[in-house]
Amino acid sequence: MQVRLKNIFKSVLKFGISIAGLAYIFYKVPFGEVSRHWNSTALPWIGVILLTIIFSMAIQANRWRSLLLDEGRKIPFKTFYAYIALGYFFNNLLPSGFGGDAVKTIAFGKRFGNTANSVAAVAISRIMGLLAMFLCFFIALPFVASKYEIPVAYTATVCAFALVSALVIVGGLFLDKIKLPAKLTAKVPFLVKLQDAFSVYRSAPRAFLLSGLDSVWLQISSIIMHFAFFKAVGISMDLAVVTVFTTITVTITMLPISINGIGVRENVQVSLYSGLLGIPADVVLASTLLGYVPLVFQAAQGAIVFATLKQKK
Repeated sequence: MQVRLKNIFKSVLKFGISIAGLAYIFYKVPFGEVSRHWNSTALPWIGVILLTIIFSMAIQANRWRSLLLDEGRKIPFKTFYAYIALGYFFNNLLPSGFGGDAVKTIAFGKRFGNTANSVAAVAISRIMGLLAMFLCFFIALPFVASKYEIPVAYTATVCAFALVSALVIVGGLFLDKIKLPAKLTAKVPFLVKLQDAFSVYRSAPRAFLLSGLDSVWLQISSIIMHFAFFKAVGISMDLAVVTVFTTITVTITMLPISINGIGVRENVQVSLYSGLLGIPADVVLASTLLGYVPLVFQAAQGAIVFATLKQKK
């Protein structure tokens, strides 16, 4: 009961922070000023955004399938794409950006009987995606830092997350070397299977490296999408700036202080692009809010998958 109340309190607190963040940003930047930047000239760029989403979801599906090695080859590609969409559907329902991963992984594992391998593949995919993002950040950072004074707190946060991600990926590969207490494995035998599932990638370097390459393609897709957000409101943004600022924003929104980063994302974007580059806040917010278009598009695909699976059951 106490744990349940604690979880409810955390969810209410996150919800409150998201609402407060949105209230603050729209108090500073009235919605009427923001919405005037959305017109018919944005439609071609919206099309580009939707295409990048389809491409990125396809890459995620391919990465997940490849990381399942021989088991993955037995399952059609469209199945992986469907479960990727399902994950995005639940990501938008659950108060955490990782909730959808749990749902799609468990659902996939129950259907195909390889939950441990699926969990390992999804976890590796997620961390490899972060490492690719951080790699692009550190490549672009010198070009941006030479022009703009990026707050140390932002850079330090990205560095901390990058270090943790690297340690997690290395730790995962050698997870089987950790001797778990017998009492724990007796109660949760799945942990032993999970250890073995992660260690498999030490003997499958090709699949592991290809997942890294897929992650780089995903990050390039993300950069193009965020570039398109600004083009949709009539602003041409330097790709290096987009890379660095997007990484900072994504990293900050990963902190478990709000509902999926809502309210935090908008304030961070405005502080970066308006505070450092001098772009009007209403323009920045107009481009940032376009970020909900791909979320709706992903969730809509997931809703169709969810309805289809429900009907089959």
